Amino acid sequence: MTTETASAVTLPGGEMLAWSDRTDPADDGPLAALAARLVPAGARVLLAGPHGPAVLDALAHTRLTCLLRGYPDATAVAGRVDRVLVSGLRGLPAGEEYDVVIAGAGLDAIESVEGERLGWDELLARLVAAVRPGGDLLLRLDNPLGVHRLTAAESWYAGRGDAEWTVGGVLDAARPANLAQVHERLTVAGMRVGTCYAGYPRPDLTTALLAADELARHTTSGLFDAVLHAACTDGYTGRFVLADPARLAVDALHAGRAADLAPSWLVLARRPATGSGGTDDYSGDPPPRLDRPEDPPPGVGGPDRLPVAFFADATAGGTVVEVRDGPPGWHWHQSGVTVPAPSADAPNAGREPAHRDPAAPDGPVPDGRLLRSLLLDGCLRRDTALLRRLLRGYADWLDGQAEQGRLAGAVALAGADSLVVDGDRWGVLDRGWRADAPLPVDVVLVRTLWRFAADLLTGGYAHPWTSTLDVTGLTVLLGGVAGRDVDRAAVEAAMAKGATAAEAEVSPTDPPPGPRSYQQLREAWLRQREENTRLTALLTWTENLLTSRERALRRAEAKINLMSGSLSYKVGRLALTPARMAKRGARAAKRRARTAIAAKQGEQK
Repeated sequence: MTTETASAVTLPGGEMLAWSDRTDPADDGPLAALAARLVPAGARVLLAGPHGPAVLDALAHTRLTCLLRGYPDATAVAGRVDRVLVSGLRGLPAGEEYDVVIAGAGLDAIESVEGERLGWDELLARLVAAVRPGGDLLLRLDNPLGVHRLTAAESWYAGRGDAEWTVGGVLDAARPANLAQVHERLTVAGMRVGTCYAGYPRPDLTTALLAADELARHTTSGLFDAVLHAACTDGYTGRFVLADPARLAVDALHAGRAADLAPSWLVLARRPATGSGGTDDYSGDPPPRLDRPEDPPPGVGGPDRLPVAFFADATAGGTVVEVRDGPPGWHWHQSGVTVPAPSADAPNAGREPAHRDPAAPDGPVPDGRLLRSLLLDGCLRRDTALLRRLLRGYADWLDGQAEQGRLAGAVALAGADSLVVDGDRWGVLDRGWRADAPLPVDVVLVRTLWRFAADLLTGGYAHPWTSTLDVTGLTVLLGGVAGRDVDRAAVEAAMAKGATAAEAEVSPTDPPPGPRSYQQLREAWLRQREENTRLTALLTWTENLLTSRERALRRAEAKINLMSGSLSYKVGRLALTPARMAKRGARAAKRRARTAIAAKQGEQK
């Protein structure tokens, strides 16, 4: 450790010398984008608790103090910030005030076990006291009844790990258990609550922040539908869960409860300004004013207010994309924050070549419902008229977008999970990928139908057609519903270069990719059992047919053998033998006569 690093770390007491609270580097992307937008240059900022490198980079333009309880974490960030305090909130000097206080890891992560425990309300009170009048507090809280709890395969109350120091459920009355209680506690602490964001997909991994009020108002938003589905699918991939978190999150959105079931909340609150200036007691230049004292807490909406959503786009290498609300409606904006992502490939990785358009994230967000949800709804309700209207509308829309029968740009890559429908209007939730070469309309249509058919069968969704169809057969059927003549050969040709290795091997009895859901695994087992029962019945029928045919053959052979030993059979053979010999002699005489006549004619010539 260098001298500069040692001098930047202060140990006022209560430090945990061997403990680390390091977080997932991909966890703080949306928080970093929000902090970069919220905090002006030169502001005094207290970063309470562990945060990822993206947050430190986003606050590089501020005077930053970090409060950590683990000494290893302090040494890791000491060279990047102005000051590091290694202690619980008891170690924060009395009277120090900051323009913005950020506790993006919650209050539990800033309470040291070395010393007397303060409790949640006391921790909040001390954190609020560090906010100057007119300053902002950004606080994250875990939801004890979030999607992560409802789908967890392991019980939350049975943890015995080193970090299981607190009870995170509703049994602890000292902690807020819902958004209403959070608002009440902050109000009692002297704060004015502003915008609240719902964090998905897990408390320890937040790749999407969605404004709670907007989630309640836009329950049919195709954008929210797609973001929640992608965040929960990617965030739980490979994990064993009781049920599909993505399905539960999307259903909660449609029911207006997506914020209530969010794994975590990020609340922005403001301490009311006092006096005329609202400045702090620091010497030197006063900190910049974030807002006028009479301004309300920042909220969603308007060009100068907070965005509707922040989410890390894994297909764009982890770039955090903002969705802002303005007079024309929602529009994309690239925040400039990038975090590590599981995959930086295009949505069609392993399929057709594509490239990223750097200017694409800035543009309008199309309104409407997600095509995938509408198709699933039609299948579950056996509404063939709705399915016919949607699929034929999609096919006609592709024809209208094509030039000389071929599609280019984002339309060539968009599937049912990235298309929105608003009446007769169609739009692409485009986040920047473009196909390198135009594709025929029929190929794009078949690939979209094939992937939806794979989702429909592997997901175990009920549909109005026979259950014995495979993915290719269901694609052919959906093509017919769309009014197109599609056969198995056309499907196989379209998917020859358009399917990944995993997609090429998909079977209707497989579970869907992503989380290992016990519910979906059970459905896959039931489908496999049904298929095995069908194959067993078919095998039994085939064996019975072969047995009956073998018995008939044996009976015929027995009759032949019986007849060959009878007197009438022998008399018949004796009667027929001279006739056969006479027939053979006549044929031989006829051949000799023909030969002689041919030879005589040759001599005369």
